[in-house]
Amino acid sequence: MAAKIKKGDRVVILAGKDKGRQGNVLKVFPKEERVLVEGLNMVQRHTRPTQTDPQGGIKNKEAPLHLSNVAIADSKGKPTRVGFRVDGDKKVRFAKTTGEVING
Repeated sequence: MAAKIKKGDRVVILAGKDKGRQGNVLKVFPKEERVLVEGLNMVQRHTRPTQTDPQGGIKNKEAPLHLSNVAIADSKGKPTRVGFRVDGDKKVRFAKTTGEVING
């Protein structure tokens, strides 16, 4: 199945502690059906000192979100569903609310 959300997309969080906030997708985990969104769903991790990080301590990092809890943001910043259509000889993604093609 074609990916409706890809790396670099601007998404809106639909559920959870960051509901309503927007961010860019850093990474997509298709097998787990999860995405990593830049600066959102932050969690604290206790890390032990290593050679690369001699200090260790408590670090903040992003945790993955389930795909059902995020939606692509259209040109107005509102959440939208994604559809596919053929423009010329290319299959493209488009926003269901506005009908605009999503970057490429």
